[in-house]
Amino acid sequence: MNPPVISVLINQQSHTLAEGATLADAIALVGIQPPFAAAINLQFVPRSQYGQRHLQANDAIELIAPITGG
Repeated sequence: MNPPVISVLINQQSHTLAEGATLADAIALVGIQPPFAAAINLQFVPRSQYGQRHLQANDAIELIAPITGG
């Protein structure tokens, strides 16, 4: 039997993760490298909380990398 999964949006793309997954799991799934900022449902999440912030079904995660240039 497969473990329960949840569906979340990461940068407006649908992904599935195991139930009980954290923001750190979502970041690992998409493979983004620092520096970046993370928000769940438009609320900023400090890097120190990535491993403790559990995701819920239908959470909208934004991973935003800085843009350089001028």
